[in-house]
Amino acid sequence: MREQVLAWLAENVPPSRVNHILRVEQMATELAVHYQLEDVTKAATCGLMHDLAKYFPPQKLLSIARKEGLEVDYVMEAAPHLLHADVSAIIARDTFGVEDEEVLQAIANHTLGRPGMSLLSCIVFVADTLEPGRGDTPELENLRAISRENIDYAVWKTSDYSLKFLIESSCLIHQRTILTRNWFLQKSRKQTTIRPFVS
Repeated sequence: MREQVLAWLAENVPPSRVNHILRVEQMATELAVHYQLEDVTKAATCGLMHDLAKYFPPQKLLSIARKEGLEVDYVMEAAPHLLHADVSAIIARDTFGVEDEEVLQAIANHTLGRPGMSLLSCIVFVADTLEPGRGDTPELENLRAISRENIDYAVWKTSDYSLKFLIESSCLIHQRTILTRNWFLQKSRKQTTIRPFVS
């Protein structure tokens, strides 16, 4: 199926985005191996399919989301690209026959996150932001180190990184991003084995 997905991506996504997708596939796979995920191929599948709907026009994203019965709030109305993760999961299911609910959830959660995400969802969420093509600043390198130390802590700190970018860019912020950040912050603080990182 990988070749089928790659062929579809070549027709629907710019080459620069395909390169990003392949890097997310690679990093998600590496993190899945590192955290001894039971089925590493799930992480690869999520990485490969996470941005299927990235370049869908806004009205198409809104139409598919509404048809599926997804909640479309005022932030998503104003910034429909926020729906591309949820719609990518729908495309994965309807176009490529993906039935694994954990895989579909990980694809759907990769942008806004969700409180209580599975390990697979956490891996894809972190890989999307931290894959090597995103840059090599000290902050990103530190986050990559954290991602291999404690995945829950990595989700919290990656959320902080994204929120800072959104604020500095004067972008709308969806409440799910904040809920995700707060949930993983609380979970991380309850853990006593986190190595202290400079952030």
